[in-house]
Amino acid sequence: MTKIRRIRSITEFHQLRQLPKPQHPLISVVNVEDIYHAPGEEAENLVLDYYSISLKRNFSGKFRYGQQEYDFDEGVMFFIAPGQVFRIDHDSNRPINQSGWMLLIHPDFLWNTPLAKSIRQREYFDYSVHEALFLSRKEEDVLTGIIGTIQQEYQNNIDQFSQNILISHLDTLLNYAERFYHRQFLTRKIANHQVLDRLEAILEEYFTAEDLIKKGLPSVQEIATRLNISPNYLSGLLKVLTGQTTQQHIHEKLIEKAKEKLSTTDATVSEIAYELGFEHPQSFSKFFKTKTNQSPLEFRQSFN
Repeated sequence: MTKIRRIRSITEFHQLRQLPKPQHPLISVVNVEDIYHAPGEEAENLVLDYYSISLKRNFSGKFRYGQQEYDFDEGVMFFIAPGQVFRIDHDSNRPINQSGWMLLIHPDFLWNTPLAKSIRQREYFDYSVHEALFLSRKEEDVLTGIIGTIQQEYQNNIDQFSQNILISHLDTLLNYAERFYHRQFLTRKIANHQVLDRLEAILEEYFTAEDLIKKGLPSVQEIATRLNISPNYLSGLLKVLTGQTTQQHIHEKLIEKAKEKLSTTDATVSEIAYELGFEHPQSFSKFFKTKTNQSPLEFRQSFN
């Protein structure tokens, strides 16, 4: 089993990378240029006990997140939640001259605030690295400005307003990131439509298979795995492109196949139900009527 190194605190990270002691133990902004990497340092699998939000430029190497690997360069932002495994492999043939910033937030800093719960509901904390956020220069300037305000605030004398102000700025940062991810869905149309084409091919393969009754309907997780992207990213992408979630898209494809069989074959409703992976014909009839406001027989009779 591959050894995993756990970094339990922001202070421990600062010590590891030979940075000055953090000015606040639970939140820190780090200049990427100041991060120390020993010559010939071997890559490690890491797990953090805190949130890390990073923007890096001129990164020479590969970033492995879970089982995914990604090469990136200019203006790329990624998000890591506590407990997620990642690995950074630097290219030993290129000097480390990366720049950017890292925002580190320990969950204890968010304790008893609405953001403590909602931050994990931000879908980009579940994204694989294939779904890193690509920023325009203008977008990068917006986020870097917020980071500067956060850094200035915790460097000031801490008072009873400090936490609320910092939480507010952090929430704003996350809201902008969500907006920019949504923009990325729209502007990367070619890549997105390629994902959609692959999704259609996978679903077509499922619904034309003769052993669908044994395998049942494909799950969202199963399809996302075959597409090599996360379930949240897939649903977010489909919501933008089609207005539907992945589950709704699967169901729509199922209804299309059901209509095709009802209108072009003499198979009974029970036979069609089994062919489409339903264990009980009654379940298929109920599902079909919920989606079309007609029973399977009523739909078939409309063609006569």
